[in-house]
Amino acid sequence: MGVEGEQSRRRPHLVVCGDDALAYQLVEELVTRIGDEVTVILPSAQRNHGPRIAALPKVRVIEAPDLSEAAFHAARVELASALALVSQDDVGNIHAALRAQELNSELRLVIRFFNMSLGHRIRALFPGCEVLSDAATAAPSFVAGALGELAPSYVRLPGRTLYVARRSEVAPDRVICGLADTRGAKKPELLPTEQNNADLVLALADGRATIGDAAAHRRVRNVLLTLWWRVAASFNRKLGIATLGLFALLGLGTVLFASVGGFSWGDALYVTLLDAAGAAQPDSTLNAVNKTIQTMVTIVGISIIPVVTATVVDAVVNSRLSTALGRPKPIAGHVVVVGLGNVGTRVVGLLHDLGVPVVCVESDESARGVALARRIGVPIVFGDASREDTLRTAYLGTSRALVAVTNNDVTNLEAALHGRALRDDLRVVLRLLDSDFAERVQRNFGITISRSVSYLAAPEFAAAMLGRQVLGTIPVGRRVLLIAEVPIHAGSQLDGVASHAVNAPRQAQVIAIRRHATGTFELPPPEGHRLATGDRLVVLATRAGLGRVLTRSVAPSAPPQGEGG
Repeated sequence: MGVEGEQSRRRPHLVVCGDDALAYQLVEELVTRIGDEVTVILPSAQRNHGPRIAALPKVRVIEAPDLSEAAFHAARVELASALALVSQDDVGNIHAALRAQELNSELRLVIRFFNMSLGHRIRALFPGCEVLSDAATAAPSFVAGALGELAPSYVRLPGRTLYVARRSEVAPDRVICGLADTRGAKKPELLPTEQNNADLVLALADGRATIGDAAAHRRVRNVLLTLWWRVAASFNRKLGIATLGLFALLGLGTVLFASVGGFSWGDALYVTLLDAAGAAQPDSTLNAVNKTIQTMVTIVGISIIPVVTATVVDAVVNSRLSTALGRPKPIAGHVVVVGLGNVGTRVVGLLHDLGVPVVCVESDESARGVALARRIGVPIVFGDASREDTLRTAYLGTSRALVAVTNNDVTNLEAALHGRALRDDLRVVLRLLDSDFAERVQRNFGITISRSVSYLAAPEFAAAMLGRQVLGTIPVGRRVLLIAEVPIHAGSQLDGVASHAVNAPRQAQVIAIRRHATGTFELPPPEGHRLATGDRLVVLATRAGLGRVLTRSVAPSAPPQGEGG
């Protein structure tokens, strides 16, 4: 083996284990945006996303039926700098992490977990380990799309909380930087050159956040609509019509007493109520008109009692029957979430925490999120979401949005199209596994928003593999802005330069600095500060912009021995 080949073999590299959509997006993120070489361990290069992964440049594929010690040796895990385990099997990922750590005790581990409570406990067992959830990362984006407004997106920094808001809703001294100009007809312009043009901003929370007038009015309207629908649905329609008809006749009797019977309005109402209550007394001296009116009112009054009784009894029976069968009560202004898998469970939890009413649709009674929905009191409709009658049972017609997040693209798409057929103005947020397909569906089918979970989560997993801490993600349209912490290494391009030199329109913006010399955290960054080795930047950036900042923050590698000359 030549000198160059030997050094290449010994140079630290990255290893990814998996062949699903997240694995593909993660590898693509690493090799095309950051430029690192990646070794991928997967069951077969011919199944799932294996062919797409194998076709990427700078990728070495190791085919192995499981993550055995032999597979890790073949991938040279003992020399790797980081290993990502992105299978959806939490227990399997723990087992693989234990094997890998035995081969390389200093290996940086990035482990995908659904059960983050378990993940954080496991994290303590592995030095340099990051536990991440793609569902937790992507869920806020789906919630933002469902609400059709700025979701409450918060990022916690040391001693500070930042949130996303419209510039018009924030005091100027609370604006940290502009996020995007969303007023144009085209795609939002992220991190615009002219910061004052950004109508979407990142602001410093000061405890004075209030609900806007529009949101308050919408909430009141939804409550009133919900009450109306619940009252209307509780009563038998025919009995309700009969009851209203009888009361209309009593009203007619009052009008007739006052107009042609010669009574005043007060006396007309008095006589009508007494007659309806059965207190009418025969009076042969009355004229024919008053006799006729009195007879009608008395008969109507006698008929009302059994009709009203039947209506009330029927409403009580229907309500108890619906409760026993688990049917959701009539509701308006809610969000219908289709699918209670990993992502759906997170979306339902977030919406519930935000106080947004939710109705779930799920085909499997043992799905992961069913227990959570029942625990927090969210109604569930069990059935096929691709059927229109199932969606009607979830009161989709009176909802504010449909979020279809099952693992089946066909089911999600059918649910979305049925939803649009029920209501043209319905907001539809659709999960599709392939990001390119998601974009085309949104553009050609008129779907409000379509998203790929793996596309949203991959940047955070990639940053964790490189030892960069992603503090938060901010979805803007179909794009994502990242808030990441980037250390300055000795000899890097950023060592000794002014902090404002890192800023690049439409790519990256420094929002805070932690000084290595003093340990102080400064937000916003001071003017004219020159970066020093050990300083840590908090950067708001696009995916490509973060890649460029990361490249400039590390020292260039020394040329291999034997090269040149």
